[in-house]
Amino acid sequence: MTKKIVLTGGGTMGHVTPHFSLIPKLRDAGYEIHYIGTETGMERAVIEKIPGVTYHGVKTGKLRRYFSWQNFVDPFKVIWGAFQSIGLMMKIRPDVCFSKGGFVSVPVVFGAWLCRVPTVCHESDLTPGLANRICTKFAWRVAATFPECAKAIGTKGVLTGTPLRPELFRGSRAAGLGMAGFDGIKPVMVMTGGSLGAQSVNACLRKALPEILPQMDVLHLCGKGNLDESLAQTKGYCQKEFLTDEMPDALAVADVVLSRAGSNTLSELIALQKPMLLIPYPKGASRGDQIENAKSYQKQGVARVLMQEDMTPETLAAASQKLLLERAELENALRNYPIKDGTDAVLHLIEEAQKK
Repeated sequence: MTKKIVLTGGGTMGHVTPHFSLIPKLRDAGYEIHYIGTETGMERAVIEKIPGVTYHGVKTGKLRRYFSWQNFVDPFKVIWGAFQSIGLMMKIRPDVCFSKGGFVSVPVVFGAWLCRVPTVCHESDLTPGLANRICTKFAWRVAATFPECAKAIGTKGVLTGTPLRPELFRGSRAAGLGMAGFDGIKPVMVMTGGSLGAQSVNACLRKALPEILPQMDVLHLCGKGNLDESLAQTKGYCQKEFLTDEMPDALAVADVVLSRAGSNTLSELIALQKPMLLIPYPKGASRGDQIENAKSYQKQGVARVLMQEDMTPETLAAASQKLLLERAELENALRNYPIKDGTDAVLHLIEEAQKK
């Protein structure tokens, strides 16, 4: 008898990418896979390309912490999305539901609960986001990346780590050097700010290059539309808007990494044992989850942190050079970090849930 699973999550790629590691293993385990996401969101274009996954779009409303006139409309979208999700659950009749969070997950998880489908949620950040705080009430278990999060959730919380894409571990240092045009004599720092980049860090890093480049080469993933043509011929500096298939090679070539503190990126860097300098988004630009993530990893001795309000070209150059000097210490801490890839642990929870 075929097992069926509904996956959900969307709004940002952080709520989608962990599914990439789960889907092939779920397929191998004999699951019929359905994905419920937004009607027009980024996850639709990505998930619909995956063979063996049936995509279903539902109405969604964003959960905002600030005033907006859309706050008066979006609750009705959530309610309508819940009705759509209930209809899909009755039609698909899944054995289990797995949610990665994001605002689309709320009506789906509620619909699963109403149809008595056990749900496993996953929270990547140190503290649950608003959507996952709501979904936790209707979930069977909540998998967590951080021990602090698992403890805060209570009896439903399970420490698993984050499911990671297997291709991340297949990168080639030689290919990364070739892509960047580096000779491999100096250490390499990779700066990544996500597909959209990190504007303030981009600008500061470029101003700090005269102090940084004598010690290391820099591969700068600056985000779409953020190339600086005036630096195109700078020796030891390579800028790319973003990478997809070549990202494993970029991470393989990295001796140290400069990054924001998004939870999925941090989980990847931990698993790859990359010493990192984190510059989290400031509180005003987010709910503060990146600050909490960064401070937790700093406390555990696997990362260094430079707050954005303290960032200048001088402090960034000094922190980057200090990171390089402390590289061996950080690599040792990273080797001993207890949880790296959470794929198997999450799959185990899914298997346990579908037996209920």
